[in-house]
Amino acid sequence: MPDRPSMLAPFRHETFRLLWVATLMSNLGALVQSVGAGWMMTTLTDSHSMVALVQASTTLPIMIFSLAAGALADNFDRRVVMIIAQTGMAVVSLLLAVLAFMGLLSPWLLLGFTFLIGAGTALFNPSWQASMGDIVPRSDLPGAVTLNAMGFNMMRSIGPAVGGLIVALAGAAAAFALNAVTYVPLITALLRWQPERTPNTLPREQFGSAILAGIRYVSLSPNLTTVLFRSFLFGLSAIVVLALLPSVAEEYVGGGALVYGTLLGCFGLGAIGGAFINGRVRERYSNEWIVRFACVGFALSAVGLGFSRDMLLSHAVLLPAGACWVLTMSLFNVSIQLSSPRWVVGRALSLYQTATFGGMAMGSWLWGMSADSVGLNWSLAMAGVVLVLCALVGFKLPLPQFEQRDLGPLNTFNEPVLRLDLTPRSGPIMVMVDYRIDHADIPKFLALMTERRQVRLRDGARQWALLRDLAEPDLWVESYHVPTWTDYVRHNLRRTKADAENFQALRALHQGESPPYVHRMIERQTVPRRDDTPLRGVSEV
Repeated sequence: MPDRPSMLAPFRHETFRLLWVATLMSNLGALVQSVGAGWMMTTLTDSHSMVALVQASTTLPIMIFSLAAGALADNFDRRVVMIIAQTGMAVVSLLLAVLAFMGLLSPWLLLGFTFLIGAGTALFNPSWQASMGDIVPRSDLPGAVTLNAMGFNMMRSIGPAVGGLIVALAGAAAAFALNAVTYVPLITALLRWQPERTPNTLPREQFGSAILAGIRYVSLSPNLTTVLFRSFLFGLSAIVVLALLPSVAEEYVGGGALVYGTLLGCFGLGAIGGAFINGRVRERYSNEWIVRFACVGFALSAVGLGFSRDMLLSHAVLLPAGACWVLTMSLFNVSIQLSSPRWVVGRALSLYQTATFGGMAMGSWLWGMSADSVGLNWSLAMAGVVLVLCALVGFKLPLPQFEQRDLGPLNTFNEPVLRLDLTPRSGPIMVMVDYRIDHADIPKFLALMTERRQVRLRDGARQWALLRDLAEPDLWVESYHVPTWTDYVRHNLRRTKADAENFQALRALHQGESPPYVHRMIERQTVPRRDDTPLRGVSEV
């Protein structure tokens, strides 16, 4: 059995090292800003709901805009998308700092600025996470995802404390100003990175079609939909700790902004520990059991935090919460990336973010309202119950193991030479594939066709059907439609090496020396007045 790659293996790649260090600084600034925003809201209002909405205003735009950002990540230069997102967040953060220094911020204006920063994060994240597959090889991808999580939580262990110190000494405006400065190293590193360009002869997908293609692929992939549902439940319940921590620090622990920062620091320190044991835990336990343990562990931490009145105990219970958080989130992320081919990985990750951060945004609002109604302790306890339910769901919808099939492009399709003078937008195109199947092989053929139908629809086919000739029962015809000739070519280029197993098995069942015959036809549902697709090289009279 081959040795599992070291978690530190991605550091062998210079580009990953430079970008990872730059993201450390950016994450530090973001966490300092988060502390400043959370604490400033406690000075502007006494409402627990408004305090919790600071977290919601950061996560809500990620839920709203992630899918669009995923379509951009899969159809545009990811490096350019990331530079635009980082530059936009830097400008917003600078403006927020200026207004804070001038004393012009209101609770809703503060939420508006945090929403804009969250929108920048929504634009940045799919391109950043999808770029991991461009920066490191597939074997190093789990390590790269874990190192990114560890880097964020390294900053989470010190960033909130730094943020709390800055807020205590210089005010929230200084925290916002520091955040604006920390975008510069990452923007510089992205400008220096020159990724390899993969030539693409096809026109870019239309924006709406690209979004629908991502939704279609994920909805027809059971492994992906299971991960999305479980990540939504975890985000909905686990966000309670981060959403209500400013109120916990103020009411229960009796501290100020510095104590809030050290509480967040303990959460981050626990997450670093979780990152270091991540590989060892994955070797011993299945993905499902890891998530079950993490959900129950986080539930106990949330309940402990809710009923603790001791400062040391409150800090201590956040250590396992941080470890459970990073174990679960990194596992979800890697599962999505390893279960998605490169052509759709940005959109798959964006849907994962939509589910996760949508749960977080909903949970932030829900637990904030709950805290106003029944108190902080019972709100944290109720979230713990939901976390236990999240673990129990695994008995019905268990998480898959990491995808072992090769989802790299097959790259065996050659565009056929056509006699008709088609344009890329010509269509709709109807495709029919003829098979000759022996009667004894029909059960196996139908099982393979069930899988093939899912592959076809997942990759963009429409109106798929399987036909059988009444006069010649051994003749079976697979048919499907695509809107245009370009869509037909794109559909075939999406075929992965894993899909080839199904295609080869069907070819083996087909009777005859020649392969199954493929009919490619342009469809007209009304009779045109003239031939609108003349022969190539033949001019109209």
